[in-house]
Amino acid sequence: MKKLFTVLTVLSLTFSLSACGEKQDPTGQSTEILVFAAASMQESLNAAIEGYKSVAPDVTVTATYDSSGTLKTQIQEGAPCDIFISAAPRQMNALDGALQDDTDKNPDGLDFVVQGSRIDLLENKVTLAVPAGNPAGIESFDQLADLLKNGEVMLAMGNSDVPVGQYTQKIFTYYSIDEASIAANLTYGSNAKEVATQVSEGTVDCGIIYGTDAHSAGLTVADSATADMCGQVIYPAAVINSGSQPKAAQAFLDYLSSAEATACFEAVGFSPLA
Repeated sequence: MKKLFTVLTVLSLTFSLSACGEKQDPTGQSTEILVFAAASMQESLNAAIEGYKSVAPDVTVTATYDSSGTLKTQIQEGAPCDIFISAAPRQMNALDGALQDDTDKNPDGLDFVVQGSRIDLLENKVTLAVPAGNPAGIESFDQLADLLKNGEVMLAMGNSDVPVGQYTQKIFTYYSIDEASIAANLTYGSNAKEVATQVSEGTVDCGIIYGTDAHSAGLTVADSATADMCGQVIYPAAVINSGSQPKAAQAFLDYLSSAEATACFEAVGFSPLA
């Protein structure tokens, strides 16, 4: 009888320690939010996620960072995702069921956005960044356009399927530059971070990246593109219906518009919109 009592006591202590080691919601399951976000948000969103721990200590926010095009494709192919934050409206539009009748914005008629949750969260800037010391002496987009047309400079830009590359293509159109004709003077990156790395390493004379990436990489910004050149750089955010935590996801998305989270975004150069 004494032996049985000892066994039961040990089991009771084991269960008690297990309960202390893992916080759970009333259903007995831990709450995890899966966030897919543009690579240019990595530093600032990580800071916001850290701050959210004091607001919702029982919620774990797991972020995946990549190009908006890659993340959009993963969502489309069934990857679980609670929140998507894109570096441009284009990728969000392609998932938004409210735009199913607009074949230009949502060509595949996809319906992944939880209606009523979508917001324009942040605005960024498209910038012309140069390596340390600016060896090529590049000071403006106007100058860059002339140098590219004359084949006198190497430029790093994003691929055509990612927002930073698409903004760059709009700048080319603004300056009447045919991308194919200057191919020998271009290198590419799969997202803005990769372009920034090429500039930081000095393997190119300059790169077109977001202002936030230039800030994070410690790069010098020679010029910033105007809205006439490439439009506004809007980051939409929304709850996605392939996730399993819609209420917790909405709560975290609401937090991203708070003063605490806004301070994280402003620290790297974002402008809050929500």
